[in-house]
Amino acid sequence: MSLFSEPGRPARTPDYRLTLAGQRISPQLGARLQRLRLTDRRGLEADQLDLTLEDHDGRLALPPRGAELHLAMGWKGEPLVDRGTYIVDEVEHSGAPDVLTIRARSADMRQGLPGKRTQSWDDIALGDIIATIAERHDLEPKTGQHLQGIYLEHIDQTEESDLHFLTRLAERYDAIATVKAGRLLFIPEGTGTTAGGTEIPPIRLTRQAGDRHRYSVTDRDAYTGVVAEWHDPDAAEPREVIAGSAGEPKRLRPTYATEADALAAAESEWQRLQRGGAAFTLDLAEGRPELNPETPVTLAGWKREIDATAWLITEIGHELSDSALTSSLQMELASRPDAD
Repeated sequence: MSLFSEPGRPARTPDYRLTLAGQRISPQLGARLQRLRLTDRRGLEADQLDLTLEDHDGRLALPPRGAELHLAMGWKGEPLVDRGTYIVDEVEHSGAPDVLTIRARSADMRQGLPGKRTQSWDDIALGDIIATIAERHDLEPKTGQHLQGIYLEHIDQTEESDLHFLTRLAERYDAIATVKAGRLLFIPEGTGTTAGGTEIPPIRLTRQAGDRHRYSVTDRDAYTGVVAEWHDPDAAEPREVIAGSAGEPKRLRPTYATEADALAAAESEWQRLQRGGAAFTLDLAEGRPELNPETPVTLAGWKREIDATAWLITEIGHELSDSALTSSLQMELASRPDAD
């Protein structure tokens, strides 16, 4: 379906549904809404909802911190897209003219998997670690298929929250750890797949779909590979493994306990360097509230180098007012099949 109205057809009108503590507060707030912005990120950083409302008559009540906001958005006459539940973190009232600003963060991540722990994990599969952490926080574990069976001989969690520990594991195995809709997801980064290994359907965007764009590229050949060091207890000396080639490699600082750990870290960093070679941002003239991070994108109508690249959405901002709904996309290179 085209992003734009057909000739002679009226432009689509934005619509949304917003509930506070289970009570619907839109469209009653429609005339007061100055700005609604939703920022959807991948990884363990909380998604954020910002609302700016006019309060010229002083009739708006200040919502308590901790109150639940539920958002659906889209277009009038079409089914709205459910964008989830958010917890009010910050409330500000300013003027004149009087304005109420509300900032809320995704309910799943507001607590951030709290509590520092000290634990040694020995002779265990990565999927079992994810399942154990998920159970601690009453979440359903969903681990990517090729990550599920990775064997860890030993790893320590020392005075470290589960949030930080998961972030460290994700960095080591080039994965994304995130909490969505009551599930703890641990999935490959940059591959455009779900936790179950199902490919996320790609979208195609043309030059006509965007208001503004920005393409940047850095020298991907600055490094030819990544070197990681591990301690060989039999030889009582350090050894090295490499992902990529040895011409001008990047060297990782830590010394890893096993050769397998070192190789996993080197391969993860090498894939991350490959993806970071280029970036593309695009502001869509007409919003796409159904889009999520990790969606693959093909582009058409820009420079040959841009159109020939496989892209992946890393962050989305949806902005809604009474007259417009727009989306801004941040993208990076998708992982190449030969990157594994």
